[in-house]
Amino acid sequence: MLLDSASMYFRAFYGVPEIKAPDGTPVNAVRGLLDFIARLVGDYRPTHLVACWDNDWRPQWRVDLLPSYKAHRVEAERTGEPDVEEVPHPLEVQVPIIREVLEAFGICVLGADGYEADDVIGSLAAQARQPVDVVTGDRDLFQLVDDDADVRVLYIARGVGNHERVTNDWVRAKYGVDARQYADFATLRGDASDGLPGVAGVGEKTAATLLGRFGDIDGIVAAALDPGSDLAPGPRGKIKGAADYLAVAPEVVAVARDLELDTSGTLLPAEPRDLPRVAELAHRWGLESPVQRLTSVLVGG
Repeated sequence: MLLDSASMYFRAFYGVPEIKAPDGTPVNAVRGLLDFIARLVGDYRPTHLVACWDNDWRPQWRVDLLPSYKAHRVEAERTGEPDVEEVPHPLEVQVPIIREVLEAFGICVLGADGYEADDVIGSLAAQARQPVDVVTGDRDLFQLVDDDADVRVLYIARGVGNHERVTNDWVRAKYGVDARQYADFATLRGDASDGLPGVAGVGEKTAATLLGRFGDIDGIVAAALDPGSDLAPGPRGKIKGAADYLAVAPEVVAVARDLELDTSGTLLPAEPRDLPRVAELAHRWGLESPVQRLTSVLVGG
């Protein structure tokens, strides 16, 4: 089970009412995330569990290809290290606590310098050699769904309790494309939340139709450039007009699948690794109830 950590703690922050630790620090995202993990582990009993981390939420190599990538979410630019993401302060102060608690439990927290959590997830899923559940509230990772390899997404956009099990049939029913085409579909359609402009005048329906006819972006561009193809003048002009964008965006949208990662600590712990530390953190931050629930799930498995 691969957790899109930031996606989950953002949802916990906005979905759980404000709760404060004894010293006044907000801890609703911490509590919510621990309860999310306890519920998912209890329901699915994975053999391995990884909290995938954004070591770089906006990698420079993606920005070099497409400067608009996540640009609207930059709070401050920095030279030689990741830009500062715009995050509500009451959530920002909880992120180090989240990491501390997960590590005390012995839950593997794994990132890769210069890459996003999505890239860590993509690489672990591609190299797993066992069934994989990817937990996320973001659509970007639908591109990893692979029925043959037994990789699916547990989509929590409507809440962990109402999550959907995303398979290729689910993606096709929802968007009219196969999961392997989803990255190209998102590239064509665009995604304002990630600063992807898309192809002007091409929405979901047109994107799905083009991919159904020509397979992928390379096939669509080739058809647009071929005077003898039967691509209609309207979409032909739109694709040709977006040539510069389409030359770089697919690389930005596609998650990495070939990162070399240390998976030695990814086994699901049978009990908290550092029980005194877990107890101390629970007391300090007022996390006794969610810590007890997660401990019971781990020990009870």
